[in-house]
Amino acid sequence: MLKTFLVFLFILFINSSYALKLKSKSIEAGGTIKKKYTFNEFGCSGVNLSPHLEWSEVPKGTKSFAVTVYDPDAPTGSGWWHWTLFNLPASTRELREGASADAVTISDKVIQGKTDYGFSRYGGPCPPKGDKPHRYVFTVYALSVEEIKLSENATGAMVGFNIHQNKIESASFTATFGR
Repeated sequence: MLKTFLVFLFILFINSSYALKLKSKSIEAGGTIKKKYTFNEFGCSGVNLSPHLEWSEVPKGTKSFAVTVYDPDAPTGSGWWHWTLFNLPASTRELREGASADAVTISDKVIQGKTDYGFSRYGGPCPPKGDKPHRYVFTVYALSVEEIKLSENATGAMVGFNIHQNKIESASFTATFGR
């Protein structure tokens, strides 16, 4: 009985110690998103700066990463894609604050897909006035392919489909913003 329990604890330790983790120096998980990371149009007056993101405990077999920011509370029937970034090299462990502005300096293969704002770069939160604060889900995906063969015109849904076809593991955190 004790031997079985110890084996269980060991397996639990091994599985939990290698789970992909995501954190940010810019946005606290479960916290409120600061104005500088919010959109600067549609009645919002943020700076539209992409936040710092950092991940660790990368699973074996990872050949690239993708990052998404998604608002499931947007009044669209399908949510709102704020950022899709893919083809990040497997050696990448961090995106500095403002990385969206020069993502290709990470690698010439890095692509930012089209957001629901209609452009291919980070677009910060800007929920309708009076709505309860919306949730923004920040996710990093470890992928089994070096490259997703899509362009910067790919929609969030198309990028998401390709991510999920090649996902090894993912890690997320959620923060909120309202106005």
